[in-house]
Amino acid sequence: MYLGYFIVSSLLSLLITPFVYYAMYKVGAVDSPQGEKRKIHKKKIPLGGGLAIFLSFFIIVWIVFFGSEELGSYVGFRHILGLFLAGSVLMFGGFLDDKWRLSPSKQLFFSIIAALLIIVFGIGPHSFSNPFGGSFDLSGLQINVGNLGRLVVFADLLVFAWLMGMMFTTKFLDGLDGLVTGLVMIGSLFIFFLSLQDQWRQPEVALLSIIFAGACLGFLVWNWHPAKIFLGEGGSLFTGLALAVLAIISEGKIATTLLVMGLPVLDVLRVIVRRMQKKRSIFHGDDEHLHFKLLASGLKQHQAVLLMYAISLSFGLSAFFLQSTQKVLALLLLLLLMILLGVWFDRREKALL
Repeated sequence: MYLGYFIVSSLLSLLITPFVYYAMYKVGAVDSPQGEKRKIHKKKIPLGGGLAIFLSFFIIVWIVFFGSEELGSYVGFRHILGLFLAGSVLMFGGFLDDKWRLSPSKQLFFSIIAALLIIVFGIGPHSFSNPFGGSFDLSGLQINVGNLGRLVVFADLLVFAWLMGMMFTTKFLDGLDGLVTGLVMIGSLFIFFLSLQDQWRQPEVALLSIIFAGACLGFLVWNWHPAKIFLGEGGSLFTGLALAVLAIISEGKIATTLLVMGLPVLDVLRVIVRRMQKKRSIFHGDDEHLHFKLLASGLKQHQAVLLMYAISLSFGLSAFFLQSTQKVLALLLLLLLMILLGVWFDRREKALL
């Protein structure tokens, strides 16, 4: 059953992408390399490709939701509707940015609205597991908001931070062909496999994850180097949001998602700190990211992407064998790896000066 959904989702995304390509090219939502040294493509390439992932994912999800009993105990109507509305906001704001290049504050506005929609629709736990035993109950402070339900203040603040963090990780990471699409696909596949483990048994979460992974794979065919189309602003944000939501509704896959996306997350944090040290806007594009450093070290674009895939796969596989406390140690190992890479790249740059 799951393989069938994966194949159908992949094929649908594969078929929708060319239509998105021509639509974006026709309206002028393209990325031109002129005037920006860090751009590594040589010609205009359409943006907005994330729309193909968004459409193929939700077309199948809505058909499944209304046509069968596959969704139920772990995933409800509010989850699907909340993610759909939040994704729609990102797609709309992303198109505006791809076409007219919005200011960072306006880009941020759409991301905040999307994250708030997820929270308003009740997507979020009221407690978080403690890797050293037990759990943290965050349901103490609640605010009644009428027909919308209740805001669980501390839990919702953490969910908001998680959503924004994942969205901006994929947004900032979207610098090489196929990098974000592939990493998000890997993350959703790990959530899929873990959701089928006996201690979890979450078939609805597994179904959503495999459909999303298929949508990413179909688009990756067009997004692989040399890319025919890019994710665009909306796509880079939506893929991060969707993965973050899958981690939330799967009740505890946040640590696993962090293991898969840990290196990109730490890389983004490192780059933000570097930009702040240089008194630049954190939204200022540069070549500080790990993937650009890998290119500067001599790797070809597809080699750098495959290396990032391999690191994410390695740490993701560890989730099947590590206990909660061991996952914390694995994350610390990732942090150490990021620090060592940063030091090595800095010394290499100074040696070349």
